[in-house]
Amino acid sequence: MSRIGKIARRTFLIGSAAVVGGVAFGVYVARKPAPNPLTPEDGEVALNPFVVIDDKGVTIIVPKAEMGQGVQTTWATLAAEELDMDPADLRIEHGPPGKAYYNRGMGTQLFPTADYKLSGWQETLGGYLSVAGKLLDGQITGGSTSMVDGFDKMRQAGASARETLKEAAAQRLGVARSKLKTEGGAVIAPDGTRLTYVDLALEAAELEPETPRLRNPRDWKLIGQSQPRHDQAPKATGTAQFSIDVRLPGMKFAALKRNPHQGGTMAGFDDTEALKLPGVEKVVGLGDGVAVIANNSWSAMQGAEAVVIDWVKGTHPETTDQIYAEIALAMEGEANSTMLDRGDVTAPLPERAVEVTAEYSVPYLSHAQMEPLSATALFHGDRLEIWSGNQAPIHSRKVAAEEVGLEVEAVEMHTTLMGGGFGRRGFLDFTRYAARLAAKLPGEPVQLLWSREEDMGHGYYRPGAIGSFRGAVKDGRAVMLDGRIAGQSATASFMKILFGFAPSGPDKGHVEGAFDQPYGIPNARIRGYLADVGVPVGPWRSVGSSVNAFFFDSFLDEMAHAAGTDPLAFRLDLMRGEDSRSAKVLEAVGDACNWTGTTPEGVGRGVGFCYSFGTPVAEVIEVQQTDAGIKIAKAWIAADPGRAIDPQNVRAQLFGGMAYGLSAALHQQITFADGAAEQQNFYDYDAIRMHTMPEVVDIRILENGHRISGIGEPGTPPAASALANALYDLTGTRARKLPLADQFDFAI
Repeated sequence: MSRIGKIARRTFLIGSAAVVGGVAFGVYVARKPAPNPLTPEDGEVALNPFVVIDDKGVTIIVPKAEMGQGVQTTWATLAAEELDMDPADLRIEHGPPGKAYYNRGMGTQLFPTADYKLSGWQETLGGYLSVAGKLLDGQITGGSTSMVDGFDKMRQAGASARETLKEAAAQRLGVARSKLKTEGGAVIAPDGTRLTYVDLALEAAELEPETPRLRNPRDWKLIGQSQPRHDQAPKATGTAQFSIDVRLPGMKFAALKRNPHQGGTMAGFDDTEALKLPGVEKVVGLGDGVAVIANNSWSAMQGAEAVVIDWVKGTHPETTDQIYAEIALAMEGEANSTMLDRGDVTAPLPERAVEVTAEYSVPYLSHAQMEPLSATALFHGDRLEIWSGNQAPIHSRKVAAEEVGLEVEAVEMHTTLMGGGFGRRGFLDFTRYAARLAAKLPGEPVQLLWSREEDMGHGYYRPGAIGSFRGAVKDGRAVMLDGRIAGQSATASFMKILFGFAPSGPDKGHVEGAFDQPYGIPNARIRGYLADVGVPVGPWRSVGSSVNAFFFDSFLDEMAHAAGTDPLAFRLDLMRGEDSRSAKVLEAVGDACNWTGTTPEGVGRGVGFCYSFGTPVAEVIEVQQTDAGIKIAKAWIAADPGRAIDPQNVRAQLFGGMAYGLSAALHQQITFADGAAEQQNFYDYDAIRMHTMPEVVDIRILENGHRISGIGEPGTPPAASALANALYDLTGTRARKLPLADQFDFAI
């Protein structure tokens, strides 16, 4: 649609702070509604930033990155519930960059408080604070906030459109709006007259938008029911357009080759051999690397390998051992945070208490999304078009504009489907490089491709980290836990790149998954230490919880065994008085797997738990010893996202999150030599395969939370500890370092 990326001739807004504005303690610029970023073409009506009607029907604008998590289908369902339409009758498009689409789901994440302890006024204040996302151009998909962000606003968008259309019908027919009803995309009068939304759209556009109350949950027909995925058929038939699928008339293909030494530059290059290859047309310098341009992708990639480049090494530590030495050194300095400090962990231990100590470490990890990075750009001189599968469209458009020297309004951003993201597509480099290259090729569309090796070698990695824990148990219970966690800050790295600053003060994300767990240990402390190493890092699915759930939950398991107590019962004893919702999740997974605390010879079971992104998740993994090695045989998951808008999609997210976590726990690590990442592709950065996945995966969904919470990431953190704890039950060997395949003989 040509309206995308432009300012509307007339603004049609929903009069609801939940959609287009908010309140920030009297700050006018924060309260002021954001402009509708949609510009209707002739015959189109944008009733609000989320609902567009033309002669073909109703289109729902979903300004969230669709990375396979089903956000387009679920957001459209929320609107359809209030529009009285079948979701299958809606068209869905990604929204353009626009302040009206800022993410309102991250407000409560700003508090230095465990989520399960948030008070009512903190939740209310978090809603107000979320307006900062508009000021910071926070149209971002991440943090498991899509449903938190969209749950109210998409229902409000649908309800406002419905009632405004009804008002248009009421004025045309001369009847009261209250006498009209809606069904199947039409307004129906008492006498049976049926006026479609398409027929009423132009009249509705002339009215002030209505702001009705949302429907009572007891009247819902769609929410809580599983829906067919909007993107399922296009993906199955190969017609879905991902970033790598973009094709334009006369398009050139370019392959990127950057300095493999992290932070290094380029002194020069020799393109003689590359230019001899069939199809290769040009080699262009991009600062710290080159782009080889060809008339097909294969020639471009082969040409990139043929360029002889004089690399200048970077300045950060060159080897994995040196990097971890600096991380360990950070633990000797001052703590950045002490976000859990209850009782006195320095007091002498009680008589007959048993002390437990353990040291853990986890590696750097690549996001390893299935679709490698790419972007396509066309520079017209006075304007730029760019196609990019990204999680932050406003910021992506901004860096593209910087590269070609244009105002952001002159850049038209097309956000495509994405073959996985996991946080990597929240960064801006792949969009920036495509725009930089396009500026050198005015009038020629060019697609810049990252090979798997380039993608994996230039990631914003999940930070490696070290955990040091000390605890004590007495009479079967935990009486003390003192944990120290050291590593780089993923949050600071991301914030600096996206917003231009890294916030000072305690880094909550660095210690999440440890300081905020719902256990009533009377003496408990968690301290975080930030290491300034220089390796590019950033959010990776479940961010800090992916690290700290392994540390914290593994240590709880060690304490349970030291206390001579069943590991699940040990956790429940500490949890029931602290957070009943979490305890119910743990009880549910125990019931699902018929947990008895004992396993037969040749079988091991382990339980893992983590409260992250507002959602408690418990997992049990069962392993079996076979002649071919250890096999992951069964898995059980229980989770409470507050409300399951689409239960089947919730199950899919939990299943995928666990698989992602098991892949990392089993196989994955990024190590460094000579300042460069050693792993290059899936042959040395393996993932769990279909034949090594658990044969039985039982998923239980609870809905005891009073508000909706995240689901895209919470399935990942408990996987590593559940598997490690199962291996201990099977072998008697305690795993304190990942990946596990380096220490155990798995059936591969």
